[in-house]
Amino acid sequence: MKPLPSLEDLIGLEYSKLGFFREAQEKIAQLHASTLELERRRQQIQAIVDGLTDTMPVITPEGRITSVNRVYYEVYGGSSPVGQLCYKVFRKAHEPCRPCPADIAFRANRVCRREHIYSVGEATRHFEITASPLRDPQGRPCHILLLKRDVTVEREYQAELHQAEKMSTVGLLAAGVAHEINNPLTAIVGFAHAIRKRLPDLKDRLPVDFEADLRESMDIILNECARCQEIVQGLLSFSRPHSGTMVAVNLNDCVRETLRLMQHKIKQYPHITLRYEPMEPLPLIRATPSEIKQLLLNLLLNAMDALVERRGIIEVRTGIRDDERVFLAVRDNGCGIVEENRGKIFDPFFTTKPIGQGTGMGLSLCYSIAQAHDASMEVESRPGEGSVFRVVFRKMS
Repeated sequence: MKPLPSLEDLIGLEYSKLGFFREAQEKIAQLHASTLELERRRQQIQAIVDGLTDTMPVITPEGRITSVNRVYYEVYGGSSPVGQLCYKVFRKAHEPCRPCPADIAFRANRVCRREHIYSVGEATRHFEITASPLRDPQGRPCHILLLKRDVTVEREYQAELHQAEKMSTVGLLAAGVAHEINNPLTAIVGFAHAIRKRLPDLKDRLPVDFEADLRESMDIILNECARCQEIVQGLLSFSRPHSGTMVAVNLNDCVRETLRLMQHKIKQYPHITLRYEPMEPLPLIRATPSEIKQLLLNLLLNAMDALVERRGIIEVRTGIRDDERVFLAVRDNGCGIVEENRGKIFDPFFTTKPIGQGTGMGLSLCYSIAQAHDASMEVESRPGEGSVFRVVFRKMS
Protein backbone atom coordinates (compact mmCIF):
# COMPACT_ATOMS: atom_id res chain seq x y z
CA MET A 1 0.00 0.00 0.00
CA LYS A 2 1.43 3.33 -1.15
CA PRO A 3 1.80 6.06 1.41
CA LEU A 4 -0.55 9.03 1.06
CA PRO A 5 1.01 12.24 -0.37
CA SER A 6 1.97 14.73 2.25
CA LEU A 7 0.56 18.26 2.48
CA GLU A 8 3.84 19.67 1.17
CA ASP A 9 3.64 17.42 -1.87
CA LEU A 10 0.10 18.58 -2.60
CA ILE A 11 0.97 22.25 -2.18
CA GLY A 12 4.07 21.88 -4.40
CA LEU A 13 2.03 20.31 -7.17
CA GLU A 14 -0.57 23.08 -7.06
CA TYR A 15 2.15 25.74 -7.07
CA SER A 16 3.66 24.07 -10.12
CA LYS A 17 0.29 24.19 -11.89
CA LEU A 18 -0.24 27.79 -10.88
CA GLY A 19 3.19 28.72 -12.20
CA PHE A 20 2.45 27.03 -15.55
CA PHE A 21 -0.87 28.81 -15.92
CA ARG A 22 0.66 32.12 -14.89
CA GLU A 23 3.40 31.73 -17.50
CA ALA A 24 0.83 30.75 -20.10
CA GLN A 25 -1.30 33.78 -19.28
CA GLU A 26 1.75 36.03 -19.57
CA LYS A 27 2.58 34.55 -22.99
CA ILE A 28 -1.03 35.01 -24.09
CA ALA A 29 -0.97 38.62 -22.90
CA GLN A 30 2.28 39.22 -24.76
CA LEU A 31 0.86 37.65 -27.93
CA HIS A 32 -2.30 39.72 -27.56
CA ALA A 33 -0.24 42.89 -27.13
CA SER A 34 1.88 41.95 -30.17
CA THR A 35 -1.27 41.29 -32.18
CA LEU A 36 -2.70 44.67 -31.20
CA GLU A 37 0.58 46.39 -32.09
CA LEU A 38 0.71 44.62 -35.46
CA GLU A 39 -2.92 45.57 -36.14
CA ARG A 40 -2.19 49.17 -35.15
CA ARG A 41 0.79 49.27 -37.51
CA ARG A 42 -1.27 47.63 -40.27
CA GLN A 43 -4.00 50.22 -39.87
CA GLN A 44 -1.40 53.00 -39.85
CA ILE A 45 0.19 51.69 -43.05
CA GLN A 46 -3.26 51.27 -44.63
CA ALA A 47 -4.16 54.83 -43.64
CA ILE A 48 -0.95 56.08 -45.27
CA VAL A 49 -1.69 54.07 -48.42
CA ASP A 50 -5.30 55.26 -48.51
CA GLY A 51 -4.15 58.82 -47.92
CA LEU A 52 -2.22 58.81 -51.20
CA THR A 53 -3.96 60.59 -54.05
CA ASP A 54 -2.57 58.12 -56.61
CA THR A 55 -4.14 54.83 -57.62
CA MET A 56 -1.87 52.14 -56.17
CA PRO A 57 -2.39 48.53 -57.32
CA VAL A 58 0.00 45.66 -56.58
CA ILE A 59 0.25 43.14 -59.42
CA THR A 60 1.96 39.84 -60.07
CA PRO A 61 4.52 39.34 -62.88
CA GLU A 62 1.65 37.93 -64.97
CA GLY A 63 -0.31 41.16 -64.49
CA ARG A 64 -2.93 39.98 -61.99
CA ILE A 65 -3.98 42.48 -59.34
CA THR A 66 -3.43 41.35 -55.73
CA SER A 67 -4.52 44.55 -53.93
CA VAL A 68 -5.55 48.16 -54.52
CA ASN A 69 -5.91 51.23 -52.31
CA ARG A 70 -9.03 53.29 -51.61
CA VAL A 71 -8.33 55.77 -54.45
CA TYR A 72 -8.92 53.01 -57.01
CA TYR A 73 -12.60 52.82 -56.06
CA GLU A 74 -12.93 56.62 -56.17
CA VAL A 75 -11.48 56.76 -59.71
CA TYR A 76 -12.75 53.54 -61.28
CA GLY A 77 -15.63 52.51 -58.99
CA GLY A 78 -17.19 49.08 -59.27
CA SER A 79 -16.28 45.90 -57.36
CA SER A 80 -12.89 44.67 -56.21
CA PRO A 81 -10.45 44.05 -59.09
CA VAL A 82 -8.36 41.57 -57.09
CA GLY A 83 -7.51 38.53 -59.20
CA GLN A 84 -8.19 40.23 -62.52
CA LEU A 85 -5.66 41.20 -65.20
CA CYS A 86 -4.55 44.82 -64.94
CA TYR A 87 -4.90 45.67 -68.64
CA LYS A 88 -8.50 44.44 -68.63
CA VAL A 89 -9.33 46.45 -65.52
CA PHE A 90 -7.63 49.74 -66.42
CA ARG A 91 -7.88 49.82 -70.23
CA LYS A 92 -10.61 47.33 -71.09
CA ALA A 93 -8.04 45.74 -73.41
CA HIS A 94 -7.65 42.08 -74.37
CA GLU A 95 -3.85 42.02 -74.43
CA PRO A 96 -1.03 43.57 -72.36
CA CYS A 97 0.02 47.17 -72.99
CA ARG A 98 3.06 47.82 -75.17
CA PRO A 99 5.31 49.06 -73.73
CA CYS A 100 4.22 47.86 -70.28
CA PRO A 101 5.91 49.68 -67.35
CA ALA A 102 5.26 46.74 -65.00
CA ASP A 103 6.83 44.25 -67.41
CA ILE A 104 9.88 46.49 -67.88
CA ALA A 105 10.25 46.93 -64.11
CA PHE A 106 9.98 43.17 -63.51
CA ARG A 107 12.45 42.17 -66.22
CA ALA A 108 15.01 44.87 -65.40
CA ASN A 109 14.40 44.72 -61.63
CA ARG A 110 14.34 48.49 -61.45
CA VAL A 111 11.89 51.38 -61.29
CA CYS A 112 10.24 52.27 -64.62
CA ARG A 113 8.30 55.47 -65.38
CA ARG A 114 6.02 56.04 -68.35
CA GLU A 115 3.16 58.37 -69.36
CA HIS A 116 0.01 57.08 -71.00
CA ILE A 117 -3.26 58.63 -72.20
CA TYR A 118 -6.43 56.56 -72.01
CA SER A 119 -10.11 56.81 -71.10
CA VAL A 120 -11.58 56.47 -67.62
CA GLY A 121 -15.33 56.23 -68.02
CA GLU A 122 -16.27 58.94 -70.53
CA ALA A 123 -13.24 61.16 -69.86
CA THR A 124 -9.80 61.01 -71.44
CA ARG A 125 -7.09 61.24 -68.80
CA HIS A 126 -3.31 61.61 -68.84
CA PHE A 127 -1.48 59.34 -66.34
CA GLU A 128 2.08 59.24 -65.10
CA ILE A 129 2.79 55.60 -64.19
CA THR A 130 5.64 54.48 -61.91
CA ALA A 131 6.31 50.73 -61.64
CA SER A 132 8.48 49.62 -58.70
CA PRO A 133 9.55 45.98 -58.14
CA LEU A 134 8.82 44.39 -54.74
CA ARG A 135 11.67 41.94 -53.99
CA ASP A 136 11.85 38.69 -52.02
CA PRO A 137 14.63 38.01 -49.44
CA GLN A 138 16.94 36.96 -52.28
CA GLY A 139 16.45 40.32 -54.01
CA ARG A 140 14.40 38.91 -56.89
CA PRO A 141 11.21 40.77 -57.97
CA CYS A 142 8.07 38.92 -56.93
CA HIS A 143 5.40 41.65 -57.33
CA ILE A 144 5.13 45.09 -58.93
CA LEU A 145 3.82 48.18 -57.17
CA LEU A 146 2.17 50.63 -59.59
CA LEU A 147 1.59 54.29 -58.84
CA LYS A 148 -0.84 55.83 -61.34
CA ARG A 149 -0.91 59.60 -60.97
CA ASP A 150 -3.47 61.68 -62.89
CA VAL A 151 -1.50 64.57 -64.42
CA THR A 152 -4.19 65.73 -66.86
CA VAL A 153 -4.49 69.20 -65.30
CA GLU A 154 -0.71 69.66 -65.20
CA ARG A 155 -0.37 68.70 -68.86
CA GLU A 156 -3.26 71.02 -69.73
CA TYR A 157 -1.47 73.92 -68.05
CA GLN A 158 1.75 72.98 -69.82
CA ALA A 159 -0.08 72.98 -73.16
CA GLU A 160 -1.58 76.40 -72.37
CA LEU A 161 1.88 77.70 -71.43
CA HIS A 162 3.28 76.29 -74.67
CA GLN A 163 0.47 78.00 -76.58
CA ALA A 164 1.18 81.27 -74.77
CA GLU A 165 4.86 80.96 -75.66
CA LYS A 166 3.98 80.34 -79.30
CA MET A 167 1.68 83.35 -79.33
CA SER A 168 4.45 85.45 -77.78
CA THR A 169 6.82 84.28 -80.51
CA VAL A 170 4.22 85.12 -83.16
CA GLY A 171 3.93 88.57 -81.62
CA LEU A 172 7.68 89.13 -81.86
CA LEU A 173 7.73 87.88 -85.45
CA ALA A 174 4.71 90.03 -86.31
CA ALA A 175 6.46 93.11 -84.95
CA GLY A 176 9.43 92.40 -87.21
CA VAL A 177 7.17 91.67 -90.17
CA ALA A 178 5.26 94.92 -89.57
CA HIS A 179 8.50 96.90 -89.55
CA GLU A 180 9.89 95.22 -92.66
CA ILE A 181 6.65 95.29 -94.67
CA ASN A 182 5.20 98.65 -93.65
CA ASN A 183 8.26 100.54 -94.89
CA PRO A 184 8.04 99.31 -98.51
CA LEU A 185 4.25 99.50 -98.36
CA THR A 186 4.51 103.15 -97.36
CA ALA A 187 6.77 103.82 -100.35
CA ILE A 188 4.43 101.97 -102.72
CA VAL A 189 1.39 103.85 -101.42
CA GLY A 190 3.25 107.17 -101.69
CA PHE A 191 4.35 106.62 -105.28
CA ALA A 192 0.91 105.29 -106.27
CA HIS A 193 -0.74 108.43 -104.87
CA ALA A 194 1.84 110.56 -106.69
CA ILE A 195 1.15 108.85 -110.01
CA ARG A 196 -2.61 109.13 -109.57
CA LYS A 197 -2.24 112.81 -108.64
CA ARG A 198 -0.34 113.52 -111.87
CA LEU A 199 -2.77 111.66 -114.10
CA PRO A 200 -4.94 114.74 -114.77
CA ASP A 201 -1.81 116.57 -116.05
CA LEU A 202 -1.11 113.72 -118.47
CA LYS A 203 -4.69 113.27 -119.58
CA ASP A 204 -4.20 115.08 -122.88
CA ARG A 205 -0.93 113.22 -123.66
CA LEU A 206 -2.19 109.70 -123.05
CA PRO A 207 -4.69 107.60 -124.94
CA VAL A 208 -8.09 107.55 -123.22
CA ASP A 209 -8.10 103.78 -122.70
CA PHE A 210 -4.54 103.81 -121.33
CA GLU A 211 -5.32 106.61 -118.87
CA ALA A 212 -8.39 104.73 -117.59
CA ASP A 213 -6.43 101.48 -117.27
CA LEU A 214 -3.64 103.28 -115.42
CA ARG A 215 -6.08 104.90 -112.98
CA GLU A 216 -7.74 101.53 -112.34
CA SER A 217 -4.34 99.92 -111.73
CA MET A 218 -3.41 102.66 -109.23
CA ASP A 219 -6.68 102.10 -107.39
CA ILE A 220 -6.00 98.36 -107.22
CA ILE A 221 -2.47 98.95 -105.92
CA LEU A 222 -3.73 101.30 -103.20
CA ASN A 223 -6.55 98.97 -102.17
CA GLU A 224 -4.23 95.96 -101.94
CA CYS A 225 -1.68 97.97 -99.95
CA ALA A 226 -4.42 99.03 -97.55
CA ARG A 227 -5.49 95.40 -97.20
CA CYS A 228 -1.90 94.33 -96.44
CA GLN A 229 -1.65 97.02 -93.78
CA GLU A 230 -4.93 95.84 -92.22
CA ILE A 231 -3.63 92.25 -92.12
CA VAL A 232 -0.39 93.28 -90.43
CA GLN A 233 -2.20 95.50 -87.92
CA GLY A 234 -4.73 92.76 -87.20
CA LEU A 235 -1.95 90.24 -86.61
CA LEU A 236 -0.22 92.65 -84.26
CA SER A 237 -3.45 93.32 -82.39
CA PHE A 238 -4.22 89.61 -82.12
CA SER A 239 -0.82 88.46 -80.86
CA ARG A 240 0.20 91.44 -78.74
CA PRO A 241 0.88 90.38 -75.11
CA HIS A 242 -1.86 91.44 -72.73
CA SER A 243 -2.23 91.72 -68.98
CA GLY A 244 -5.45 89.71 -68.86
CA THR A 245 -7.39 92.73 -67.59
CA MET A 246 -11.05 92.60 -68.58
CA VAL A 247 -12.54 95.69 -70.18
CA ALA A 248 -15.81 96.69 -71.82
CA VAL A 249 -15.89 94.86 -75.16
CA ASN A 250 -18.18 94.95 -78.17
CA LEU A 251 -18.38 91.30 -79.22
CA ASN A 252 -18.98 92.28 -82.84
CA ASP A 253 -15.66 94.16 -82.98
CA CYS A 254 -13.78 91.05 -81.79
CA VAL A 255 -15.57 88.92 -84.37
CA ARG A 256 -14.79 91.30 -87.25
CA GLU A 257 -11.08 91.49 -86.37
CA THR A 258 -10.84 87.70 -86.10
CA LEU A 259 -12.65 87.17 -89.41
CA ARG A 260 -10.22 89.55 -91.11
CA LEU A 261 -7.38 87.34 -89.91
CA MET A 262 -9.22 84.26 -91.21
CA GLN A 263 -9.72 85.60 -94.75
CA HIS A 264 -6.42 84.20 -96.04
CA LYS A 265 -7.10 80.83 -94.35
CA ILE A 266 -10.62 80.44 -95.71
CA LYS A 267 -9.35 81.10 -99.24
CA GLN A 268 -7.48 77.79 -99.03
CA TYR A 269 -10.87 76.04 -98.83
CA PRO A 270 -12.95 77.28 -101.78
CA HIS A 271 -15.63 74.69 -100.98
CA ILE A 272 -16.37 76.40 -97.64
CA THR A 273 -18.51 79.54 -97.39
CA LEU A 274 -18.09 81.79 -94.34
CA ARG A 275 -21.06 83.95 -93.31
CA TYR A 276 -21.34 86.54 -90.57
CA GLU A 277 -24.69 87.66 -89.15
CA PRO A 278 -24.16 90.24 -86.39
CA MET A 279 -26.86 91.78 -84.26
CA GLU A 280 -26.58 95.56 -84.08
CA PRO A 281 -26.47 97.19 -81.65
CA LEU A 282 -25.13 94.59 -79.23
CA PRO A 283 -24.78 95.18 -75.46
CA LEU A 284 -21.20 95.32 -74.15
CA ILE A 285 -19.64 92.46 -72.20
CA ARG A 286 -16.72 92.45 -69.78
CA ALA A 287 -13.90 90.46 -71.38
CA THR A 288 -10.28 90.27 -72.49
CA PRO A 289 -10.41 90.97 -76.26
CA SER A 290 -7.43 88.80 -77.23
CA GLU A 291 -8.87 85.79 -75.41
CA ILE A 292 -12.27 86.22 -77.09
CA LYS A 293 -10.47 86.28 -80.44
CA GLN A 294 -8.56 83.12 -79.47
CA LEU A 295 -11.83 81.41 -78.53
CA LEU A 296 -13.52 82.34 -81.82
CA LEU A 297 -10.45 81.37 -83.84
CA ASN A 298 -10.42 77.90 -82.29
CA LEU A 299 -14.15 77.45 -82.95
CA LEU A 300 -13.70 78.50 -86.58
CA LEU A 301 -10.77 76.13 -87.09
CA ASN A 302 -12.81 73.33 -85.51
CA ALA A 303 -15.69 74.06 -87.92
CA MET A 304 -13.30 74.06 -90.89
CA ASP A 305 -11.96 70.66 -89.83
CA ALA A 306 -15.54 69.35 -89.79
CA LEU A 307 -15.95 70.50 -93.42
CA VAL A 308 -12.55 69.52 -94.75
CA GLU A 309 -14.02 66.69 -96.86
CA ARG A 310 -17.36 68.22 -97.85
CA ARG A 311 -18.82 71.42 -99.28
CA GLY A 312 -20.49 73.46 -96.60
CA ILE A 313 -21.20 76.70 -94.76
CA ILE A 314 -19.84 78.18 -91.55
CA GLU A 315 -22.12 80.75 -89.94
CA VAL A 316 -20.98 83.14 -87.22
CA ARG A 317 -23.79 84.90 -85.36
CA THR A 318 -24.05 87.26 -82.42
CA GLY A 319 -27.25 88.07 -80.58
CA ILE A 320 -29.12 88.61 -77.33
CA ARG A 321 -30.34 85.59 -75.35
CA ASP A 322 -32.43 87.53 -72.82
CA ASP A 323 -32.21 90.72 -70.81
CA GLU A 324 -29.01 89.55 -69.11
CA ARG A 325 -27.02 87.58 -71.69
CA VAL A 326 -25.28 87.93 -75.06
CA PHE A 327 -24.23 84.99 -77.23
CA LEU A 328 -21.68 84.14 -79.91
CA ALA A 329 -22.54 81.14 -82.10
CA VAL A 330 -20.51 79.23 -84.70
CA ARG A 331 -22.54 76.80 -86.82
CA ASP A 332 -21.37 74.36 -89.51
CA ASN A 333 -23.09 71.68 -91.57
CA GLY A 334 -20.12 69.31 -91.36
CA CYS A 335 -19.66 65.77 -90.11
CA GLY A 336 -21.10 66.40 -86.64
CA ILE A 337 -20.18 64.69 -83.37
CA VAL A 338 -21.01 61.06 -82.66
CA GLU A 339 -22.86 60.38 -79.40
CA GLU A 340 -20.01 58.51 -77.68
CA ASN A 341 -17.68 61.51 -78.17
CA ARG A 342 -20.17 64.16 -77.01
CA GLY A 343 -18.96 64.08 -73.41
CA LYS A 344 -15.26 64.16 -74.35
CA ILE A 345 -14.93 67.10 -76.74
CA PHE A 346 -13.86 69.56 -74.03
CA ASP A 347 -11.40 67.13 -72.43
CA PRO A 348 -7.72 68.04 -72.79
CA PHE A 349 -5.86 66.01 -75.44
CA PHE A 350 -9.04 64.47 -76.87
CA THR A 351 -9.07 64.56 -80.66
CA THR A 352 -10.46 62.49 -83.51
CA LYS A 353 -7.81 63.78 -85.91
CA PRO A 354 -4.97 61.54 -87.11
CA ILE A 355 -1.77 61.55 -85.05
CA GLY A 356 0.29 64.65 -85.73
CA GLN A 357 -2.65 66.73 -87.02
CA GLY A 358 -4.07 67.96 -83.75
CA THR A 359 -3.21 68.35 -80.08
CA GLY A 360 -6.76 67.99 -78.75
CA MET A 361 -6.45 71.30 -76.89
CA GLY A 362 -8.53 73.64 -79.13
CA LEU A 363 -11.98 73.11 -77.61
CA SER A 364 -10.47 72.58 -74.16
CA LEU A 365 -8.93 76.08 -74.36
CA CYS A 366 -12.28 77.46 -75.54
CA TYR A 367 -13.94 75.98 -72.48
CA SER A 368 -11.23 77.40 -70.18
CA ILE A 369 -11.59 80.88 -71.71
CA ALA A 370 -15.38 80.71 -71.35
CA GLN A 371 -15.05 79.72 -67.69
CA ALA A 372 -12.60 82.56 -67.05
CA HIS A 373 -15.24 84.97 -68.44
CA ASP A 374 -18.07 83.44 -66.38
CA ALA A 375 -19.63 82.30 -69.66
CA SER A 376 -21.27 79.00 -70.56
CA MET A 377 -20.70 76.84 -73.63
CA GLU A 378 -23.56 75.01 -75.34
CA VAL A 379 -23.17 72.34 -78.00
CA GLU A 380 -25.77 70.98 -80.38
CA SER A 381 -24.75 68.35 -82.91
CA ARG A 382 -26.10 65.53 -85.05
CA PRO A 383 -23.80 63.10 -86.87
CA GLY A 384 -23.75 63.90 -90.57
CA GLU A 385 -25.73 67.14 -90.16
CA GLY A 386 -23.34 69.51 -88.40
CA SER A 387 -22.76 71.26 -85.10
CA VAL A 388 -23.31 74.59 -83.41
CA PHE A 389 -21.14 75.88 -80.57
CA ARG A 390 -22.70 78.70 -78.61
CA VAL A 391 -20.87 80.82 -75.99
CA VAL A 392 -23.22 82.78 -73.72
CA PHE A 393 -21.81 85.83 -71.88
CA ARG A 394 -23.35 88.05 -69.25
CA LYS A 395 -23.78 91.59 -70.49
CA MET A 396 -22.38 94.51 -68.53
CA SER A 397 -24.82 96.04 -66.05
